[in-house]
Amino acid sequence: MTAMADPSALEFDQVTFGYGRLPVLREASLRIAEGEFVAVVGPNGSGKTTLMRLGLGLLQPSHGVVRLFGADVSRFRDRWRLGYVPQRASAATSLPVSVAEVVRTGLAGQLRPGRRGTRRHRERLEHVLDLMGLAAVRRQRLSELSGGQQQRALIARALVTGPRLLVLDEPTTGVDAEARAILRESLEHLVTVEGIAVVYVSHDPEGFAGIADRVVEVRAGRLVRVDPQAPAPTSQSV
Repeated sequence: MTAMADPSALEFDQVTFGYGRLPVLREASLRIAEGEFVAVVGPNGSGKTTLMRLGLGLLQPSHGVVRLFGADVSRFRDRWRLGYVPQRASAATSLPVSVAEVVRTGLAGQLRPGRRGTRRHRERLEHVLDLMGLAAVRRQRLSELSGGQQQRALIARALVTGPRLLVLDEPTTGVDAEARAILRESLEHLVTVEGIAVVYVSHDPEGFAGIADRVVEVRAGRLVRVDPQAPAPTSQSV
């Protein structure tokens, strides 16, 4: 879709990380350009989520460097450029909040207390509701929606700031076929039209088949390119 650019949206440069004495990643390298869709796969416990948490600055590597848009992740301050939906993300569905109110909470870091936002904020809110197929249910309580609709609302919340990098950790877990189809269409739009970099962490290839530029597997602490249409991979840099 988009050729590699410099600086990358996200870059891992020889990153090593472990919990205590248990190594999880070893000298892992990966560069993701804006407008590129990269799927990250691997069995449970392989380190997929750890890799993403390192990429978002939620963990710090013991060796190597993680960069966001060319800046060391430890010094990156433009958090609005990042959208993240963690694995098994959930909301307090018992609270009397509408879909639109949940999505609007994604703007909390940009709005002053008591303010509803600028025209640009309101237009962005409407855009992501429409993009995720939620415009018709915007006034419904989140608790009234299906699991797939709730997941799409959480993704819309991550998108409302207009991020340049979207990280999704197992986004299709527990959602139906209709929700999967809408999510695929939305992701294709984000990449091809809006030029957003998407990192899609999943063990379910049906969720990204045909739309991922590259597929990278976390294997024994290394990153290995497994896209069958790509050149032969190395375990050091993908």
